[in-house]
Parts: sequence; C-alpha cells; structure tokens
Amino acid sequence: MRVLLVEDDPMIGNVVQQELRDASYAVDWVCDGQAALTSMAAVSYSLVLLDLGLPKKDGMEVLRTMRASGNGVPVLVLTARDATDERVAGLDGGADDYLVKPFAMSELLARMRALTRRKESTVGPTLSNGTVTLDPSTHQARVGDAQVRLTAREFSLLHSLLLRPGAILSRSELENRLYGWNEEVESNAVEFLIHALRKKLGAEIIKNVRGVGWMVSKAQ
Repeated sequence: MRVLLVEDDPMIGNVVQQELRDASYAVDWVCDGQAALTSMAAVSYSLVLLDLGLPKKDGMEVLRTMRASGNGVPVLVLTARDATDERVAGLDGGADDYLVKPFAMSELLARMRALTRRKESTVGPTLSNGTVTLDPSTHQARVGDAQVRLTAREFSLLHSLLLRPGAILSRSELENRLYGWNEEVESNAVEFLIHALRKKLGAEIIKNVRGVGWMVSKAQ
C-alpha cells in the first residue's frame, strides 16, 4: 500500500516514514502543502497522512482542494492542534480521522488499518479469498491450518492482491504499491516476491495471467 506523508517536521517525518516502511507501507514524504497536491496529482495513493501546520499551503487548504477536485482518498490528519473546534473543522472539511500529536505508532497503524478496511468495504481485521487469509496486524498468512510469517515485501504484495480478489494487477501496478520514491526496484523484484510467496503458501495461490499480470482467485 502506498501512502503519502505530509509533514514539515524533519524529526517526526523521519521517524514516521521509517516506522511505516518497517510495517510494509510504501511511503512518499513531502514537507509542504503545495508539494502534497503536486504528488497527489501524479500518484494514486491509498491513504494520506496530513499535518495541518504546513508551509506554502496549510493542511486545511490542501484538504479542501483535494475534496473540491473529487479526490476521495482517505485522509488521516496528524496535528498538534487539539482544540475541539479545530478537530471538528478538520473532520467537516473532509478528513476521515484525526490523531493528535504526540501519538503512539501502534495507534497510528491501527487507525490506518481501520481506514483501509472502510475504504475497501471489509468488515473484519483480516483479508481472505476463502483459500488464503492475511492478518495485517501480525503479518501472518494462513492456508488451511498452516500459519506462515511473511517478509514486509511479501506481505505488501499479497495484501495488494487480496484487497481485490479476481482483479489482475500488472507489474507496474504492483511496483507502484510496493515502493516509494528513492527506493531501488530490481527488474525482477515482483517475480522474485511471487516465487517466494508460492513456495510458502502453495503454487496455486497467486495466478499469472500471461502478458497481463497476477491475481488471487475470488472466493468460491
């Protein structure tokens, strides 16, 4: 899953970016409101983490511009502005959730998972197509009675496919979800990850549609 982090504090930005990458998110980090809008015009994100006190364009202006343009990507506001009227203004302005600094990374990650479930219309904390089940909170997959721990990249790839069982994702679409800016992508990175997942979960879990991409089957 690819996330846009909009944060002008370098210490907070560095910590959050690294923690999110460790949790298997692809992260693009920008430091001002104008850069945020430029990034969203160029890249399709699954989630935006938005500070409000930003240079060039305030976070509230970014939020209003996004929603006015029809961009419905979930937005989680991260800010030190903790007054009730400011939280209400953020939510009424189009934010999906609001987290006051300082915050625990465990809470941030839980709120991100909740927003993702809401966007994808999934009810429970796990994703499944009836054959393989993935738990985002533990990074474990289950096939039958077997529990399998995945690497960060393996988790991200399987998560992307299980969000839309039956949909075919191309190499470029998977790379876009797995890697952020300035992350080197080997030419066979996707194939390598799929090979590793098939060894762990079974050869038929991920299907190749020749010349198009990869998919997991819908539940029967």
